[in-house]
Amino acid sequence: MNTGLILSNAFRNLNKRGTIFWAIVCILTVILLGVIDLLTGYEFSFSLFYLAPIFAASWFAGLRLGLIISAASTATWLFADLESGSAVTTPLVTMWNILIRFWFFAVVSLLLDRLRDAYQKEQELARMDRTTGVSNSRYFYELAQFELEHARQFIHPFTIAYMDLDNFKEVNDRLGHAGGDEVLQTVCGNARRLLRATDVIARLGGDEFAILLPGTDRTGAEAVLSKIHSSLMTEMQSHDWPVTFSIGVVTFTAPPISVDAMIHSADELMYSVKRETKNGVRYENLTG
Repeated sequence: MNTGLILSNAFRNLNKRGTIFWAIVCILTVILLGVIDLLTGYEFSFSLFYLAPIFAASWFAGLRLGLIISAASTATWLFADLESGSAVTTPLVTMWNILIRFWFFAVVSLLLDRLRDAYQKEQELARMDRTTGVSNSRYFYELAQFELEHARQFIHPFTIAYMDLDNFKEVNDRLGHAGGDEVLQTVCGNARRLLRATDVIARLGGDEFAILLPGTDRTGAEAVLSKIHSSLMTEMQSHDWPVTFSIGVVTFTAPPISVDAMIHSADELMYSVKRETKNGVRYENLTG
């Protein structure tokens, strides 16, 4: 696994942590910084380090926790200053310091929250096929690589299906590209309703799609793909669209050598259906 994928997986795992986890981690970090701040005295400034728990809270748990950690950091910083002998001439100075410090931390928290939202939207757009709303090929490869590594570590089967829309060119010729887009959107919407939240459907290009079923054996794959094929055919007939589906489904009981090998196996099986009969689903078990 390359470094980029390791970092991506680590970041994804951190994002899955709940608010309580980040609240505990950030509060403990603030307390630790306060102790260090107190022990080193008011002549040494640790203000920059308080941004670390504020960043973590705002980015991974949201603005609300970010503001709470900002308030906790302000209070801890003030307490450490006062206890270490920092002198103020009037209570107004103390109030001013509180307001300025909290305002600074709060602004940082707000900016991080906005930046996170913008980043997430950008990530979603970068991973999405704009026509159908499903994953694009680049993101599919990333998820497939993650599943491949997971299967190598925990030794479980998984399934990949490669689906091609037969006669799709006729739709484009008859209805134009807008009609073709409607067909693609209908196919994806219909398939997604029959998949689990952990399953992935992606457009690999043109009228070709891949479906990844993590932790799914041959029996489970047959149950899902037969439903999808039947449902899609009913949908096509109801719209009088001349589209059928050639699908190759490969279940790996042991991980293949690469994602490319995984997709190639399902692609070859799909083409065997397309060459012989079209409009069918063919299944195969592979051991790597």
